[in-house]
Amino acid sequence: MYCPFCKHKKDKVIDSRTVDNGLAIRRRRQCLNCKKRYTSYERREENPKRVIKKDGRIEMFSRDKIRSGLLKACEKRPVPMAKIDETTTKIELDVYEHFDDEVSSKYIGELVMKELRELDQIAYVRFASVYREFKDINEFMKELLQMLGKNDSKIKRFKDSRI
Repeated sequence: MYCPFCKHKKDKVIDSRTVDNGLAIRRRRQCLNCKKRYTSYERREENPKRVIKKDGRIEMFSRDKIRSGLLKACEKRPVPMAKIDETTTKIELDVYEHFDDEVSSKYIGELVMKELRELDQIAYVRFASVYREFKDINEFMKELLQMLGKNDSKIKRFKDSRI
C-alpha cells in the first residue's frame, strides 16, 4: 500500500474493523514517512455475478449501481447516508446469498423496491415510476393506491373526490 500523500511504501495499521456486515475490512493507516493518516478498505473477492437485463444484455453486477439508484430515489429526502449504505449492503448480500452466477435485473429491481418501500415511501414511488415505466397518470395512481392498501370502495371515493 502506497501513501496517498507522499507515495511512500511503508505504513502501519492503527485500527482495523469489519464493516458492511462483514463484507469488508476498514483499516486506518499511518505513513511511516510523512506520518499522515489514511483509510483503506479491503473486500473479499467474490465470484463475479452477472446481471441479465430486460433486453437480454448481460452486465457485471455492480454495488455502485444499486447505491446510485437508491441515492437518486432518496434525493432531497430525510434518509441518512448510513441507511442508504446499509440498504445497499442488504441487497448485495441477498444477491450473493441466493445466486451463484447470474441474477435477473427484475429480481434486483423488485428487491430495491421492497427495501425502498420500508425506507421511504416517496423514494419508493420515485423509483417505481422509473422502474415500472409508467405510461400515464392512471398507472401511477394505481401503484400509489396499491401501496396504500386501498380497497375498491376507497378507490371509488378517491376518484369521486377529485371531480
